[in-house]
Amino acid sequence: MATTTNVLYLSHDGLTDPLGESQILPYLIGLSAKGTQFTIISFEKEKIGSAKRNSIDLICRHNRIIWIPLSYHRWPPLLSTLYDLWILERSVGQVIRKSNISIMHCRSYPTSLVGLSKKRKLGVKFIFDMRGFWADERVEGGIWNLRNPLYKMIYNYFKKKESEFLREADHVISLTQSAKSEMESWGIKTPITVIPTCVDLELFDPSKITTAKTRKLKDELKIQDDDFVLLYLGSWGTWYLTRDMLRFFFLIRERVKAKFLIVSADAIDLKDYPYAADVIIKSTNRVEVPAYITIASASVAFIKSSFSKKASSATKIGELMAMGTFIVTNAGWGDVAQLTSENILVLSDLGSDTMAPAIVKMLASKGAKEPPNLRTHPLSLTNGILKYQEVYQQVAHEG
Repeated sequence: MATTTNVLYLSHDGLTDPLGESQILPYLIGLSAKGTQFTIISFEKEKIGSAKRNSIDLICRHNRIIWIPLSYHRWPPLLSTLYDLWILERSVGQVIRKSNISIMHCRSYPTSLVGLSKKRKLGVKFIFDMRGFWADERVEGGIWNLRNPLYKMIYNYFKKKESEFLREADHVISLTQSAKSEMESWGIKTPITVIPTCVDLELFDPSKITTAKTRKLKDELKIQDDDFVLLYLGSWGTWYLTRDMLRFFFLIRERVKAKFLIVSADAIDLKDYPYAADVIIKSTNRVEVPAYITIASASVAFIKSSFSKKASSATKIGELMAMGTFIVTNAGWGDVAQLTSENILVLSDLGSDTMAPAIVKMLASKGAKEPPNLRTHPLSLTNGILKYQEVYQQVAHEG
């Protein structure tokens, strides 16, 4: 009889966050169904209501997942994170003392500080699920200014810890092949598995969205049938080139009657934008996202190109691909160069001379939405779950 793998999953992101709902919980549910026993410790924001927490708690209980939600602290900067990590250290110690934990699966860098510490002290297996070059992301995203001696010190500290995570982990998870190749060029010998951000094909299934549902949503948003609808999905700002996307819509709007539908939980102020009247900004829950995608004639996702973005895998790309939506994005991030689909157009640069012919092609694509078969695609959730299961089995049986 096979022994159960007991995994302690650590995340500084919350299960009640949009990211937690789309990129943590579905994997844990799928892996739990295959026999892995999870305890997850996550940090939840105060603004999340009790109804949301209760819903996530019910899902966890139904799937035999033990959830330990901790309070996320935002203020004061740095000190709040240190406090969170102190609480996490204590909580992890309590779980390990009470449970037969085989593996600690640490999502990103802060939780890996605790994971590596426990590996060194207790010998518990440690998976470094890096999610990206975190310290470099914070510098390139303008969060840490290296001219400030304090941030310079913190950056250097995490780059040192990054090397330790990579060399001492029992396994490393990378979102992209590009990042894996980069790390291997540093002489990293730890096994690295590439698992991109995946899409739940049961949820993102265009056949499940009725014509009546689409009609109702268009009416609510005051979108006419002859409108060309450009969609942007997800976080607005920081890594996403919002000015270039607005300029892209401006060039579309000069040619055709169009609307720019931005589906995001962020507060967005575009009152000074020339075509502000043609921009629709909506926040919705994850279950409703596929219906909003069906309204789109095409979608746009311009992402900042930088060293750290080698490790970026945009969740929205798989979701849009699954719904058969035409996607316009730019080169220079993640594994975008490896995406092959007639519904994806990758721009070499974001100059107007490049955008103009892209718009001509995009406008011609309106109505042509044949989704690619993603069932065996690396971006499918099923494939991602199988990859994680392989990693757990490999780590659990080593040594």
